[in-house]
Amino acid sequence: MNNKSANRPSLEGITLEMIVTQLAERMGWEAMGAAVPIRCFAHDPSIKSSLRFLRKTPWARKKVEELYLEQAKPTGSEN
Repeated sequence: MNNKSANRPSLEGITLEMIVTQLAERMGWEAMGAAVPIRCFAHDPSIKSSLRFLRKTPWARKKVEELYLEQAKPTGSEN
């Protein structure tokens, strides 16, 4: 295992629904749409429509998972 993956949070045990819900609560749909420019975040966003799109679109799902991991990084003195 390399050092980069040792410091990176894992998605193990986290569902796509949990990811989208937590991002929407933390960032809001507008910021999510700016970070990952997909229609389901920008126009009449909902958890249900986002999940439907992300489950069918691997590249978009990967970007949302990367955004979630970026948001989940510890900030400074928590370690």
